[in-house]
Amino acid sequence: MNSLCRRQPSIRLEVMIHYACHYRSPLGDMTLASDGDALTGAWFDGQKYFGSTLHGSPVTADLPVFRLSRAWLDRYFSGDLPDDLPPLRPVGSVFRLAVWDLLKTIPYGTTRTYGDLARELARRTGRNVSAQAVGGAVGHNPLSLFIPCHRVVGSDGSLTGYAGGVRLKERLLRLEGADMTELYIPKQAISHS
Repeated sequence: MNSLCRRQPSIRLEVMIHYACHYRSPLGDMTLASDGDALTGAWFDGQKYFGSTLHGSPVTADLPVFRLSRAWLDRYFSGDLPDDLPPLRPVGSVFRLAVWDLLKTIPYGTTRTYGDLARELARRTGRNVSAQAVGGAVGHNPLSLFIPCHRVVGSDGSLTGYAGGVRLKERLLRLEGADMTELYIPKQAISHS
């Protein structure tokens, strides 16, 4: 049989449309992203890894998930503990998704260390996990505030590793009423802000 006559597997191309909207927070403008059903991204404009889940040109739209997200953010920035999260759909490796799930367990107004998260993930998986690997996953969280990566601090109480900058991390923790007595901004982070 001629190789040109063999049945070739069909290829299905799927076009993913990304949506975006903007939110003006008291701490700076934010961009929200969605796949149409769930929130896939939330960044402070200009932060590290900004728009990491957006591909191509997103369509600006006022979707139900954006209305839910803005209402949640309004409550958060008013100093209230928001109720239910809007639907979230972070995209990442299995490891990153596991770390981001752990972040969602950190209560409002409290902090955990990267080491705490590494130990908990090791307990859950039965595998050794380094605090540095956890830090890498925390830093690539595409859903700022909704998945509270700002609540993770260094083992010595240092405010490090926030893609929006340590000053913003400090302001978010103060907004939540976190105990700041043992927390500090390292000198090298001040010179980079």
